[in-house]
Amino acid sequence: MYEHFQISHPSERVALVTMNRPAKLNAMNREFFRELMAVMDQLDSLSVGAAVITGAGRAFSAGGDIGSFAELGDIRAYRAHLRLVYEAFHRVEKADAPVIAAVNGIAYGGGTELVLACDLAVASREARFAFKEPTVGLMPGYGVIRGPEVIGKRATRLLALTGRDVDALGAKELGLVDEVVAPDELLSFALALGEEIAAQPPLAVRVAKQFINRHQDVPGLPESIEATALLFTTDDHKTAVARFLTRKQ
Repeated sequence: MYEHFQISHPSERVALVTMNRPAKLNAMNREFFRELMAVMDQLDSLSVGAAVITGAGRAFSAGGDIGSFAELGDIRAYRAHLRLVYEAFHRVEKADAPVIAAVNGIAYGGGTELVLACDLAVASREARFAFKEPTVGLMPGYGVIRGPEVIGKRATRLLALTGRDVDALGAKELGLVDEVVAPDELLSFALALGEEIAAQPPLAVRVAKQFINRHQDVPGLPESIEATALLFTTDDHKTAVARFLTRKQ
């Protein structure tokens, strides 16, 4: 049904969503974000009690598919793409059921931003987190909006200004993840957490989630879109992307 996702049901009330581009480290392109919204719509229609999202292969998600950036072309396309990205992350926040990130490997750029969008997060000890956008002349547009609310301004600055990697325990200290477990325990732990949530009266869980996330449409989003779109047009970004793609060859 989906090109970039698989949905399974380990139990009646808990869904498992797997990002399924392992050869690309589950990198995010435009179709990825369109499908992510469709996946959230499907979960709402199924009335699941909780959902766990993880990555196929050795990565949670390496973030934006840098190779696809050249397809965007001009600033209008950049703006449209960024609106799609933010809408997809907001759709995770607005899903009826709580969404638990099960971070199995690297979560870079949009991968870390997806963790911010989830209600809870469990990480393998092998997981690593970073906003890699500054290394390609960009900023984490959603991350600078949601990061201060979830992990605080100082931690957001540290990640957004340096591109620095943070390991799983460091991410827990920052408040980015809730639990760190052994790699072979990750999915069972996250699914058990989902079962614990799904065992509660569903209306109370849904109302609590929506109330906690009531300030999703925060001020600053249009400005973040415009600033990030402008960064896409700079020589710094184009040079950094060319250097990145050369390294990948």
